[in-house]
Amino acid sequence: MKNNNKNTGNTVYLDHAATTFTDPVVLETMLPYFTENFGNPSSPYNIAHISREALDKARQQVADAINADTEEIYFTSGGTESDNWAIKGVAFANRKRGNHIITSAIEHHAVLHTCQWLEKQGFEVTYLPVDKYGQVRTEDVKRAIRGDTILISVMLANNEIGTIQPIPEIGRIARKKGIYFHTDAVQGIGQIPVDVEALNVDLLSLSSHKFYGPKGVGALYIKKGSRIDNHSHGGAQEKKKRAGTENVPGIVGMGAAIEQAISQLEEHAAHMKKLRTRLLEGLLQIPATHLAGHPEKRLPNNVNVIFEYIEGESILLMLNSFSIAASTGSACTSASLEPSHVLIACGFPHEIAHGSLRLTLGKENTEDDVDYVLQIIEPIIKRLRAMSPMTPEELRK
Repeated sequence: MKNNNKNTGNTVYLDHAATTFTDPVVLETMLPYFTENFGNPSSPYNIAHISREALDKARQQVADAINADTEEIYFTSGGTESDNWAIKGVAFANRKRGNHIITSAIEHHAVLHTCQWLEKQGFEVTYLPVDKYGQVRTEDVKRAIRGDTILISVMLANNEIGTIQPIPEIGRIARKKGIYFHTDAVQGIGQIPVDVEALNVDLLSLSSHKFYGPKGVGALYIKKGSRIDNHSHGGAQEKKKRAGTENVPGIVGMGAAIEQAISQLEEHAAHMKKLRTRLLEGLLQIPATHLAGHPEKRLPNNVNVIFEYIEGESILLMLNSFSIAASTGSACTSASLEPSHVLIACGFPHEIAHGSLRLTLGKENTEDDVDYVLQIIEPIIKRLRAMSPMTPEELRK
């Protein structure tokens, strides 16, 4: 029953929250800009104009995908850079107004580590708690706001547990108070609708490789009129806000990928939900297994479960021996021995949080893939529990 598609060979790949493959159609669109259409888009001659037109088209594709204007789209190297620029840029540009920032305890480390760095520069940061499902409460946002609050940053959907946040409501609160609002929407594009007007955001981060585009390219939406420091200084690229010759092939790929993701959104989401339901129902049949994240308000491709009495890393190693690729959480922290900060924030004890498994589905996964994983994983859990001194006697049997 193993997957045998052209992108993953014999591996059942269930870690699409970490990265997706570059879609062949997207790759085909990119190839000419490595070779015959190689001109620097800032140069004055015809071959450079081709690159400039390609950048303009990609900017329009990204803008259309999130209901923004083209002049509000700035290309970056990915989600981490976009998060850094949004938070640092707004913080320093508005420091005379205040030095207080609000974020959540379950943000991606690109946001958390940026905020922690800003604390060393004299800014004050409030880290909002979440409920047991990993959702920020809007009343907590209201209570956290101070007279010197200049920025709120809350992710659209969590990369580990898939929980979708009440972004439109938080955005309305921020707008009423005249506070800038940023959301990390890296996991959202291609899974759920993303509309900057409906979300009430001033800044929004994207990363191409999460929706079947190339790695190393992303974008930051900056609402017109926002006060934000430049990312880097040098040439006049990206409307003089981010200097440096643009990654034309990557940007072309991002434009093609996001256009395709939006056109296939409904079909993709329905397919993901069907597979997710099948996978989750099977996993929850295993005793002492818990769902992490919101049961309904979650990304359609995300399954995160916790198996008591065992370590997630051990599960991954054994799944890998059966050619199943999965994760215990964010790929950015895969080398860490600490339990997920997201699960701890949701109230799971350390010893239970260590047993987490994240399975994130993609467009080439099938019911056969799901059935293969369910066939393999239950004996793995039984074997690991039999080896664990923490396992109760009734589970050993």
